[in-house]
Amino acid sequence: MVRWVVKRWAQGDPPAVVRRARKVFSSPDFLNFLYSHNLSIETVNGKIRGEWIVPRESHPVDQALLYLHGGGYVSCSPRTHRPITTTLARLTRRRVFSLDYRLAPEHKFPAAVDDATAAFLWLVESGVPAEKIALAGDSAGGGLAIATMLRLRKNGLPLPAGAALMSPWVDVTCSANYRNSASCAMFEPPNLLCFAEMYLDGASPKLPEASPVLADLHGLPPLLIQASDTELLMEDAVRLHDQAMSAGVTSTLRIYSRLPHVWTIFAGILPEAGEALKEVSKFLCELMDGAGNRSDHRIIGPSDHRVTSNPSRSTSSG
Repeated sequence: MVRWVVKRWAQGDPPAVVRRARKVFSSPDFLNFLYSHNLSIETVNGKIRGEWIVPRESHPVDQALLYLHGGGYVSCSPRTHRPITTTLARLTRRRVFSLDYRLAPEHKFPAAVDDATAAFLWLVESGVPAEKIALAGDSAGGGLAIATMLRLRKNGLPLPAGAALMSPWVDVTCSANYRNSASCAMFEPPNLLCFAEMYLDGASPKLPEASPVLADLHGLPPLLIQASDTELLMEDAVRLHDQAMSAGVTSTLRIYSRLPHVWTIFAGILPEAGEALKEVSKFLCELMDGAGNRSDHRIIGPSDHRVTSNPSRSTSSG
């Protein structure tokens, strides 16, 4: 279904790509009640825009998860990603703030980074300690999470507890050797280039906040990176993990087998989506509780999935 609906993007027509992305990735309103059970969803419309997803049961008031949705920087919203954010709220029993950051082409780079950084500082100003905030994001949102931490580090500001990145897009130069072009159910390399050009609007794709995989990652908090061995962006995930390891950053790369890009959006449909989100939730809760492992670098796979990376690189001391 994903291959038939998504992979047939219009080529060479950026406005058409944006229109189709926003149409295909929108979520019918009538489905939202399926994800809001036993949760409170509160819209925030101010300097910071987004929505709070709050468990109705007891939850820590001094912890929060900041979620950054994907969509190639040109589409999607907190509403489209409720299958992920509501599941994370239930599994973590933590408040989740899903940011409605500004999208290209109306708002060019670095508008999304500005908004994500402002949202993090807004949470800190509201009384949540920086070390009790965790970031999570998928696809472009995964790249945005790293870019946000780079911005915070550059400005000498406190960093979050860590970040979970699902199928992250961290190289908008789009110059990688995409080995999974044929197997990916969602994108072709030209699709990424089209999104990147609309987002950058002439800015250099090699800037650290645009392509975080090219940045110096020293000093960043722990990372969990998930990817599928058949998706186009597996290259980005592996390279980011390697870059993090070389910078002394705690990083765990989990490779799942034969799944579409950001399969976690199919929470409640694909068992692997639930498995991946449970892994994310456990990782983030440990970090927010101050119990995260800050010295382990791993490339691992679920017991029924194969590891695609070289076994000789499976472990490394930090």
